[in-house]
Amino acid sequence: MIESLPKIYLITDRHQIQKGHQLLQVVEKLLQTGVRMIQLREKDLSAAELYPLAMELRSLTHKYNSLLLINDRIDLAQAIGADGVHLGGHSLPVKIARQILGSNALIGASTHSAVEAESAQRQGADFITCGPVFFTPSKAQFGVPLGIESLQTICKTCNIPVYALGGVKANNTRETLQTGVHGVAIISALLSSPEPIQAYQQITASF
Repeated sequence: MIESLPKIYLITDRHQIQKGHQLLQVVEKLLQTGVRMIQLREKDLSAAELYPLAMELRSLTHKYNSLLLINDRIDLAQAIGADGVHLGGHSLPVKIARQILGSNALIGASTHSAVEAESAQRQGADFITCGPVFFTPSKAQFGVPLGIESLQTICKTCNIPVYALGGVKANNTRETLQTGVHGVAIISALLSSPEPIQAYQQITASF
């Protein structure tokens, strides 16, 4: 299953959706076009607010045979029958999440350095996101971007799939893939685009 993970990992952020559109509406268009792995990541919503959104997204991802992961909330992932969780620096450790969710759950981890990537792999993460690779306002808090060379080094030392995250767009997808990453994790390049389907097709043209 791990080796066959999709090449594009869509991470949600409803605040980036174009005015006049809704998150689920845009996500379904992208599912129709080919997206097969999604992380529900709406950090400003409470569990009570996330639950109905997660249920609707679970229904959509079932319809299109797509994987669904929940950011951080292991309880919510269990409640809706998600495929797994994606953990950040303030989440429970990967090894604890594994104990709770079991061996069949998909567990991803956010990393921003070679040290964090190695730690996530050692703890049993199924895959990692690594970044920011390029500058992007949403990841400015993590400091200077990793860059292509550092990403390439991390890919060489990891035995699990690595997704490049942060500033990945159609014009740099090809050079990003040359580092040895398994795929790319994308937020704004798809969700904030006035033409999400066209943006997806431009990115996948590099694969």
